[in-house]
Amino acid sequence: MTRRKRVLVLAFGAAIATGACGTTASDATDSPLASGNGPAAGTAAKPAVANTAAAARLAYRDVTIPAGTMLPLSLTSAVASDTSAVEDAVTAELTRAIAIDGWDVLPAGARLEGHVTEVDGSGRVKGRAMIAFRFTSLRTGNEQYDVQSSPLSHLAPATKGEDATKIGVGAGAGAIIGGILGGGDGAAKGAAIGGGAGTGVVLATKGQEMRLGLGADVSTKLTAPLTVRVRVS
Repeated sequence: MTRRKRVLVLAFGAAIATGACGTTASDATDSPLASGNGPAAGTAAKPAVANTAAAARLAYRDVTIPAGTMLPLSLTSAVASDTSAVEDAVTAELTRAIAIDGWDVLPAGARLEGHVTEVDGSGRVKGRAMIAFRFTSLRTGNEQYDVQSSPLSHLAPATKGEDATKIGVGAGAGAIIGGILGGGDGAAKGAAIGGGAGTGVVLATKGQEMRLGLGADVSTKLTAPLTVRVRVS
């Protein structure tokens, strides 16, 4: 090979080497592409920042409702002296919100649960029907709290006036019948017999039962402070 040809070959090889180096340098300065598994570098932290900001906007604080606070309630389960038993469940709901320092800490509709503590059916002549219960827990939203509240007792109305009327009618009717049959003595004896008959009617008749239906007012009050978690923002 002549000297001139060797020079041309060397020049051509140098040109090829220079082109290869230029391509490598260009590739090194390109921005990296996002991978198929996630966002490009520098953007991954944005969702975390957004979540942190959202969490910061939700604030809660503990609020204590003092003992003696009245809880206005209405029954959501019926109870009765002739059908309920001790330990039967009793439920009610708040009829209005409970506010502390301007914040509604318990909403209307919050559910209270308890149980029957005592029950007596109506007796004969004396012994009025009675049912007693107490609320021991409160649920609002996803939170549930133990509650100490005053016991509630409901007594059936007295029937003494009705009983006296029954006895009087029996005695009067006996006196009339006795007078017709045997004169004065018969009237006296008939009155005694009639009076006994009237008393017998009372002895055989039970008094009124104590029944509380849905929506009955069963308001109670806290006997110990109640601390609840309240959202404030």
